[in-house]
Amino acid sequence: MRTVDPEQHARKRAAILYAAAVEFATHGVDGTSTARICRRAGIGSGTLFHYFATKRAIFHALFGDDFEKNAVACRQALDLEDPAAGLEALLDHLLADLGDPLVPGLAAAVLFEVNRDEEFARLVAGDEARTRAALTTLVQRLAEAGRVPVFAPARVAGWIHTLVDSGYLGAGEPGFDPVAHTAELRRIVAWLTGCAPS
Repeated sequence: MRTVDPEQHARKRAAILYAAAVEFATHGVDGTSTARICRRAGIGSGTLFHYFATKRAIFHALFGDDFEKNAVACRQALDLEDPAAGLEALLDHLLADLGDPLVPGLAAAVLFEVNRDEEFARLVAGDEARTRAALTTLVQRLAEAGRVPVFAPARVAGWIHTLVDSGYLGAGEPGFDPVAHTAELRRIVAWLTGCAPS
C-alpha cells in the first residue's frame, strides 16, 4: 500500500484551494468549473477528486480553513492578559487580507453562496458569532480595566465587526487604499473602545 506524505498532501491541497480561490474570485461560483480549477492548479481531474468530491466541497473547504484560523486567532487574543493587546492582535488578524486582490471577488462569492447554501450560511454565521463574542469579551475586559467604551461592549463589538466587514466589501472600489483604511478603522476602534488618546 502506498503511504501518503502529509506535507506533500497539505501542499497539494493548499495549491488546489489557491487555484480555486483565484477562479471563484474571477469568475464567481457558477462561472467556475472543476476543469478550470484543474487547469489553474496544473492537475488532472482524478487528482482533484482525490482531495475534493465536488466544487461545493472545494468552496466550503476554502472558507472552512479561514474559519479555523479565525477560531485560533480569537482564542489567542482572549488568552492575552492585556485586553488592549488582545484587541490589537485580533484586529491584526481580521484586517490582514484587506489588500489581497482576490478579496472583492471572494466577498461577492460569499454573499452569493450564503443566500443559497444553508450549510455554508450556518458556517458563516458561526464564524461571525465567534468573532463578535471574542470582541465583546475583549471590550468588556477593557471596560473592567478602566476604559470607557462609547456604547455597551456588545454594541461596540458589533460596530467593530461591521466596520471590518464593510472594509472587505469596499475593497474593490476605485482608489481603495488598504493601508489608509486600516489606519482609519483603528482610530475609530480606539474611539469606540475608549482607548483613543485624550
